[in-house]
Amino acid sequence: MNSAIEVRNVTKIYRLYDKNTDRLKESLGLTKKNLHKDFYALKDVSFDVEKGQSVGIIGTNGSGKSTMLKIITGVLTPTMGQVKADGKISALLELGAGFNMEYTGIENIYMNGTMMGFTKAEMDAKLDEILKFADIGDFVYQPVKAYSSGMFVRLAFALAINVDPEILIVDEALSVGDIFFQSKCYHHMDELRKKGTTILMVTHDMSSVLKYCDKAVLLNDGVKVEEGKPGEIIDLYKKILAGQYDQLEEMLDERRAEVNLLGTSEEAAESKAEAESRADTYRTSQHSGSDLMRSQMTVNPNVNEYGDNRAEIYDFGIYDKDGRLTNLILKGEEFTIREKIHFNAHIEAPIFTYTFRDKKGNDLSGSNTMFENAATESVEAGDEYDVKFTQKMDLQGGEYLLSMSCTGFEQGEHVVYHRLYDLLNLTVISNKNTVGVYDMNSKVELRKN
Repeated sequence: MNSAIEVRNVTKIYRLYDKNTDRLKESLGLTKKNLHKDFYALKDVSFDVEKGQSVGIIGTNGSGKSTMLKIITGVLTPTMGQVKADGKISALLELGAGFNMEYTGIENIYMNGTMMGFTKAEMDAKLDEILKFADIGDFVYQPVKAYSSGMFVRLAFALAINVDPEILIVDEALSVGDIFFQSKCYHHMDELRKKGTTILMVTHDMSSVLKYCDKAVLLNDGVKVEEGKPGEIIDLYKKILAGQYDQLEEMLDERRAEVNLLGTSEEAAESKAEAESRADTYRTSQHSGSDLMRSQMTVNPNVNEYGDNRAEIYDFGIYDKDGRLTNLILKGEEFTIREKIHFNAHIEAPIFTYTFRDKKGNDLSGSNTMFENAATESVEAGDEYDVKFTQKMDLQGGEYLLSMSCTGFEQGEHVVYHRLYDLLNLTVISNKNTVGVYDMNSKVELRKN
């Protein structure tokens, strides 16, 4: 099979008892009544991990992420459903999993190697590399119960990644190590990924998901919400964190049906249809031709576009300091982002935005008219706005993606009228790059004494 891991309709149920005596009564058959409550840690979860793919499982605490990893690694048995894994698995779960606290570090290395199917001679050959990566010195000859959490995770991770795994499974354990060791671990994971190792990871670090994962799976309350490109799934996750479940459902409807939804009521459907009709008419009659800014720009043919169609960003462009439309900007120079928006319905206070992201989907910088205290008046159908954002380019030389949107707040809820994700590419040309994505514009003074 092409899949390294197949998860099919997995459900995990725990029985919760109010009293220990209730557990005893049920186990001994002393009562015909159910004295427990069923708690669904996972409910009918299915997904695949292809060979060589890196997949991140994300979600809030208690969403079932770690339970899923334990089922995949065989630590737990599902109540229903099945999991298939094709390849040698090396797993780094929570601290203590798979280690005997009374054994020394060396003894635990050989014990775990044996459990993974390696001979003593094979582990002898790997030992130096494991110890070098762990870098815990003579503590490797002490019982692991005497280790600090940082020392423990160093040894556990060194073992997990240096046994040539076909499938590497990593839980949140990496968050225990110091930043330098974390960097070392992620670098090694990246090397494994390039070699074709399948990686499945659980983390709250969304930047790691964006950087290292090809796909993300979002769990919430034991249920799979959605899976897909990391950037898109993280956007859904943000809605859960903010408690914006109505907006989450709207985004899911948009993804699954590939249509823009304003609501489910008849009134909302009629309003959406009217707005779409006006938008289509206006596009056809006025918003086409070579006189538009966008006709001179390199536009993403697969732009991710959604919203309720009460507004339309019909034209856009990037201008350099000399007022020329371009996809190339010199680092350090002033440039302008321009958006033209047509409105198809009444909106009380629209907000206009832009965001720069890198190729991996990381948000790097951006602003909007609310942040800039540029208040807008209410608009009616047929109104237009011409919006300009002017700023200095301090991103490093490289390739970036520009997104735009027209949004607002209605009854305290954030509403998207029109959003264009990864609309334009922008190349920043630089003859001096510094570390990271942003230049601090340092001024240097040198004096030789």
